[in-house]
Amino acid sequence: MFKLLNPSNTFSFINTIIKHFTSLLIIILPIGLIYSLWISPVDYLQGDSVRIMYVHVPSAWLSLSCYAFIGLSSVISFLFKNKNFYLINKSLAPLGLMFTIIAIVTGSLWGQPTWGAWWAWDARLTSMLVLAFFYFFIILTYKLIPNFELSNKLASFVAIIGLINLPVIKFSVDWWPTLHQPASINITSSTTIHASMLLPLLLMFAALSIYSVLIFLMKYKTEILKIKTKGLNRL
Repeated sequence: MFKLLNPSNTFSFINTIIKHFTSLLIIILPIGLIYSLWISPVDYLQGDSVRIMYVHVPSAWLSLSCYAFIGLSSVISFLFKNKNFYLINKSLAPLGLMFTIIAIVTGSLWGQPTWGAWWAWDARLTSMLVLAFFYFFIILTYKLIPNFELSNKLASFVAIIGLINLPVIKFSVDWWPTLHQPASINITSSTTIHASMLLPLLLMFAALSIYSVLIFLMKYKTEILKIKTKGLNRL
């Protein structure tokens, strides 16, 4: 991780990680898809539509994880004035937005046969939509403001403010009456999802996590090259 904070010494490290993670993805993704689409059982109420869960849930987890990392790195950037976190946040934000959109779209596809509606102003769905807007504002800040210092400060400020939304997303199903079901997987309490569905869910989460690392590293490498092209080798 610390090697990523020094852009001048990262290329060999990034290429090595990309190579190994690509091999892992080639192995894990097909296994996850086979378990999700064929081996996992059909839900007795939702039927085959439950298989959307294997993309929806990991995407939601990753969208929250990406934003939590962006928010934390923004706090560190403010406190310690480490400008290399600018590259990390700029590289991670589009990935987080992509997973947020996937979570919202797959949630709508799953909600239609389950709730009878493509969209409802449910607390969980609405707070996820708010998360997408925070991602959009961060990316827009990087795109429209050419000044490095100003864009970094504004994007970091937006990211830190958006951290307030993360516990709202997490606990929305507990705080308000909602269509969205409560969490089936809990760290502090018993997990209600059956092992036959939990295994493919975790496999797909692992596959999408590896994919996200690959895309992030490629984007991060591109941002380093942009800086070198502009002659800004020292951040």
